[in-house]
Amino acid sequence: MKWTLAFAAAIIAAGSASAMAETSVERGAYLMKSIVACGNCHTVQTPNGPLADRDLAGGMEIPDEGMVARVPNITSDKETGIGKWTEAQIILAIREGKRPDGSIIGPPMPIGQYRKMADEDVKAIVAYLQQTKPVAGKVAASEYKFPLPPAYGPPVGKVEAPSRSDKAAYGRYLVTALGHCIECHSPMGAHGPDTEGKPFQGGAVFKGPWGASVAPALNASHLGSWSDDEIKRAITTGVSKDGRRLTPPMGFGYYKNMAAADLDSIVAYLRTLK
Repeated sequence: MKWTLAFAAAIIAAGSASAMAETSVERGAYLMKSIVACGNCHTVQTPNGPLADRDLAGGMEIPDEGMVARVPNITSDKETGIGKWTEAQIILAIREGKRPDGSIIGPPMPIGQYRKMADEDVKAIVAYLQQTKPVAGKVAASEYKFPLPPAYGPPVGKVEAPSRSDKAAYGRYLVTALGHCIECHSPMGAHGPDTEGKPFQGGAVFKGPWGASVAPALNASHLGSWSDDEIKRAITTGVSKDGRRLTPPMGFGYYKNMAAADLDSIVAYLRTLK
């Protein structure tokens, strides 16, 4: 009788765990609406927030030295979006910066970070994108006055995410491969953000309707006196330690949806930066 009860309890527990498990689409929705925040660029932003009826339909222009990036439509629309692209083609675009026609995706798409995105997570993002509402909207091609690379590196092989039990390692994964925080919070070098030589040392300038914002350093020189809760508040609400309102392009409206465990992991990693 004791063994029968134990077996039944195990079956019930397994069923409960299964019921609570995320589907691929649910995982993709969570990532897209929080740390990955593709809508921060791929949805037109207004002073009142993103245009809800144009979610992921592109159309924003990002001018910078030597280029004008026009953010494309990544909804499931078959004519003007990515509705005809296969899972493998979308993954290739995200992690290797290559479209189905072989052309290369230019900056500011953070391909260098997305190459580190785990297979499970990139597939979840694709699953979410493939079930989005199709929104028609053709976007003109970006213009670059400098040559784009023939590739961003060798073909990406199998990629696994760090264990979530290792908070600092998983936090690093969140702020690089998924959130690409390192791209904005590293100073600009000769060939883009200097994520290798001066990672997270701040200094990059972002101009927009808000004026010009300078990305702060995320190492101990800046955050050493901040509490964990103050760092989390800045990430999720855009309020600094001193109560000052932070400015775009940081996607506070997306980061507010991050799970508490993910925020804990990010803080754990940031605490390791010197």
